[in-house]
Amino acid sequence: MPSIITCFSPALLHLEEVNKRTVVIIDVLRATSTIATALFNGAKAIIPVDNVADCIRIGKQIDGITAGERDGKIAEGLEHGNSPFEYSPGFINEKVLVLTTTNGTKLLHMALDKGAKDIVTGSFPNLTAVCDYLQQKNENVILACAGWKDRVNIEDSLFAGAVLNRLKNSFDPEGDSSKIAHNLYVNAQKNLYGFMKKNNASHYHRLTNFGLEKDIRYCLTEDVANVLPVYKEGKLVKE
Repeated sequence: MPSIITCFSPALLHLEEVNKRTVVIIDVLRATSTIATALFNGAKAIIPVDNVADCIRIGKQIDGITAGERDGKIAEGLEHGNSPFEYSPGFINEKVLVLTTTNGTKLLHMALDKGAKDIVTGSFPNLTAVCDYLQQKNENVILACAGWKDRVNIEDSLFAGAVLNRLKNSFDPEGDSSKIAHNLYVNAQKNLYGFMKKNNASHYHRLTNFGLEKDIRYCLTEDVANVLPVYKEGKLVKE
């Protein structure tokens, strides 16, 4: 039986043999939710970059849409932010999105630097697509949580727990972190938004202060953008 390791923070990724496992990049609020949504709504591809300067440069080279945030706000010099609601079919269809975020895109590049050969991105909006893919591959997995500036966060841990809950009969939850994530999700699953609010989760608090409750609720909703973003040749494309 293959195993699933949960890595709660990018700061812990160096402990894992990334090159021997399928890596799921998780940044629920909001990078990986937005990636799934943009591809679901017809984006040709998403180019994830880890800094604003590269985002602007690549965007000009390919005439793409440049987007990203730092600390929850649109980054200076970029056109668009990190809200899934910005990427409607009428806007994003057949376009390439160049995206940089505080946590998620940086973690993806860390996994690449550590030799990851198979990278997908996961969020509640594409939970089933992720689980179906992992089930089909039947190989060892790392659920890599982006967290917030190397700190653990609740929503990414909850998504890891949701995957573990779906796959509990066919994968071995390796290590205490996977057991913690699974138990967290089981306790929260009836009302994820209510759980985040009740526990005053840091990212819930941060985005609510920006008036982004609608984003939070969407990003905690299962299968509203149920496609699988796969990293191939520098781009995330729909599998």
